Amino acid sequence: MANINKVAIVGGTHGNEYSGIYLLRQWQKHAESVNRPSFDTTLLMANPHAYENNTRYVDSDLNRQFLLHLLQDEGLNNTEQRLAKQINQQLGPRGQASTDLIIDLHNTTSNMGPSLILLQSDEFNLRMAGYLKMQMPEAVIVMEVDVPLEKQPYLCAIAQQGVIVEIGPQPQSVLRHDVLDWMQTMTMHLLDYVELYNTHSLPDLPDVIEAFTYTETLKLPEDEHGERLGMVHRNVQDRDFQPVQPGEPIIALFDGGEICWHGDYEAYPHFINEAAYYDNNLAMSMAKKISLPIP
Repeated sequence: MANINKVAIVGGTHGNEYSGIYLLRQWQKHAESVNRPSFDTTLLMANPHAYENNTRYVDSDLNRQFLLHLLQDEGLNNTEQRLAKQINQQLGPRGQASTDLIIDLHNTTSNMGPSLILLQSDEFNLRMAGYLKMQMPEAVIVMEVDVPLEKQPYLCAIAQQGVIVEIGPQPQSVLRHDVLDWMQTMTMHLLDYVELYNTHSLPDLPDVIEAFTYTETLKLPEDEHGERLGMVHRNVQDRDFQPVQPGEPIIALFDGGEICWHGDYEAYPHFINEAAYYDNNLAMSMAKKISLPIP
């Protein structure tokens, strides 16, 4: 792959995820911390309107507006749809992007720790994962490669390369010292990786690392009127990336019953009880743990 010449670090894609927003402010004052000799770095506050309103978004989720047909539809003009078109012009356009790599900074209310979500499994991404695990062993690598990049609706998918830094647990509209430090540390390692990649100076990387590959998303049960019938089970709550075996309870029903994991594999839940996903009635995402070879 060709060198990475332009990097964009994006915060505030969701206006109530504060770590990225506050880090952007600091980096804008101290640009030397995010600059590297071999590439240019742009800092972007994605959704200032949502931040001003102290909400995830104003009209619709900005991080779901970047499919090409949505960007090309001029009839879509609510707050986030307009923002998406502006961001696409600034960092893209999608398919011919002027930006080579987008690092999108997010917080989750789930106990996911310092997680890096990869959307591709090419050499650049795999080596990034290997380098990050070597420098930051507590980092969790999540592979969401079940959907081709061109079908991903995320902001970071504008560019040829895009990753999501997802750090939690952090309540909405709150800062946590440990979470912000994790985000800053991970972002600096990612920038260092790009510099080493560009200059062919990467150290020897591990042959294999632990990672988690997304499999499916589970919903909370509802009745015929759309009312929830249960909640995430206490045995699963806050245990992101901990194994769940078939037959173990994952949902506690309000009538005293339980729903057990019916999959035919050992699952590793994450985004467990994510507050932002309640409007879609989502309980958790599931993954398989894998050994990821590093080229």
